[in-house]
Amino acid sequence: MCGFLAEFTFGTTSVSEAAHFQHLLSLSKHRGPDATQTEKGSNYQLGFNRLSILDLSPNGNQPKQSPSMRYHVVFNGELYNYKDLEIRYELSNLRSTSDSEVLVHLLDKIGVEQTITELNGMFAITVKDLQTGNIYLIRDFAGIKPLFYGVSSKGIVAASQFDQVFKHMWFKDHLQLRPELVKEYFGFGYMQSPNTIYDTIFQVNPGTFIQINSDQSIEEKQYSVFNDVKPTSRQSDTIVNDLKIKINKAVKRQLMSDVPLATFLSGGIDSPLITAIAKQKHPNIEAFTVSVEDKQLDESDDAMAYAEHINVNHKVEHVKTEELVNLIDEHFSKFPEPFGDYSSIPTYLISKKARETNTVMLSGDGGDELFFGYPRMLDVMHKAHWFKIPFTLRRPLIRLTNRLKITNSWAPYHFKTIDEWVKEKHTYIFKDKLNGFFKDQKLSKEMHKLYTISDHSNTLSGLRYNEFYAHMQRVLIKVDRMSMANSLEVRVPFLDKEVIDTALHYLPENFENEEDLKRPLKMVMETHYPKSLINKQKKGFSVPINSWLRHELKKDVEKVILETPFYGAEIINLQAVKKYIEDFYNNKHESAWGVWHIYAWQKWAISQQLV
Repeated sequence: MCGFLAEFTFGTTSVSEAAHFQHLLSLSKHRGPDATQTEKGSNYQLGFNRLSILDLSPNGNQPKQSPSMRYHVVFNGELYNYKDLEIRYELSNLRSTSDSEVLVHLLDKIGVEQTITELNGMFAITVKDLQTGNIYLIRDFAGIKPLFYGVSSKGIVAASQFDQVFKHMWFKDHLQLRPELVKEYFGFGYMQSPNTIYDTIFQVNPGTFIQINSDQSIEEKQYSVFNDVKPTSRQSDTIVNDLKIKINKAVKRQLMSDVPLATFLSGGIDSPLITAIAKQKHPNIEAFTVSVEDKQLDESDDAMAYAEHINVNHKVEHVKTEELVNLIDEHFSKFPEPFGDYSSIPTYLISKKARETNTVMLSGDGGDELFFGYPRMLDVMHKAHWFKIPFTLRRPLIRLTNRLKITNSWAPYHFKTIDEWVKEKHTYIFKDKLNGFFKDQKLSKEMHKLYTISDHSNTLSGLRYNEFYAHMQRVLIKVDRMSMANSLEVRVPFLDKEVIDTALHYLPENFENEEDLKRPLKMVMETHYPKSLINKQKKGFSVPINSWLRHELKKDVEKVILETPFYGAEIINLQAVKKYIEDFYNNKHESAWGVWHIYAWQKWAISQQLV
């Protein structure tokens, strides 16, 4: 796991001076503290910060060139099938045992586009083809690893971090906020790819690559199979055997490491399953849990019960509330981009604690999105039939059935389409307030498309697509930024290529109650744990943010929002924003999430010296 910076110039523009390039590269040093290397070619330069995981020798350092010298590469991530690819393509004369070595040999053997389709892992890759002059920016199919790029008349800058691009000399004096994207951040709490808050800086979409041709034209090409998979209704028990095989293989692949490795263990379904399989294949592996003082949020007892049953080495870190609160400013300083999910605070702390003894961790992220794990999905499915009725007829019907206590929901009354309702479920500053902050400003066309559930073959597959490319992306941003802030690699077995493919072919025949949430995973769990441990309600990895905002953080919130110059004030109705904050403290609304989004925006802007 690493951080990289790449700069490609157009025409007669010269690459930036070494001092500037080195400074920008140093911004991602925490992503790769073990080795730093830069290389320069004709009209481009590459820089790399390495976190050594495989082949700890200098032979594994980057940037790397292919044996033919045609391709020059920087690569962040892990290729879990690199040994298989080495054998299948009969690669020889490898100078290291790293996955990056296999990657550059494979590029020579089969070319860029075919290589991309062969990879199973988490990755962000930048390739310069010295023969054609083309540049390729490639991101893994789930979006686990970040890849930002900026487009200027002078050239292209690509990097692992947002701040490495917007602070580049080609962009820093020409930053133009996109009002629709700032609105999306305020509502959803993160920057949804392919966009960022600035008009000339972008993200590579999951499962796609950007090709910049020698004539400076830019093409986006999708290579992932998500849209091509045709799900079929299947009983949960018919997918279990397939799932067992695929998850076992994924965990086995992701246990490869030349440095200490462990698992995160919560009280839910996903990480206990990953931990049980990892324990079978790596008997001495350690599981890691954080215990917090708030018993409504603490999962350590459930995690300990799981650990005891599979007899895994288990480390529980007891964390005091004061310790979490004291880390908030430090945690904000580690975000290179605006981000508004407050569960990033405990994620930062657990990563910090885990890094004391390990360099690699396995997590259970992705299970909810792939296997229908969120109660909000059930809620949508229970009420989906209402949206088939014309809105003008539906409203009086809902009013009547609610009055007669036949139904108990106002969602079909207030939302014209199911798309609008799902979007509101993911929005933490509701539509009326958000529109007040950004008058006459619509969301981006990309966000609109992401929340067009009705475009899919059925509502359930549309919900899964939306969760995978929306909410899950926010989770992955949180985990990547907070773990890499501590030089810790987090691997995600549920987002293995084969596991994703298996999941996407599955739709539950029945999806009616909470027992149906993640039913296939629960059935796989039964081969490792008794049912009495499995069906407990997950508490969520979070903090008591409402209380913190009203007490421990109140002075700072008021200072940074009400008393400090507000970043983006020229495109925001600042009076409405400040009233929203004041209303929270006057108990006129309870949206702590929304307050946190605004607070996090300002904390990021202050940390980046933008105000």
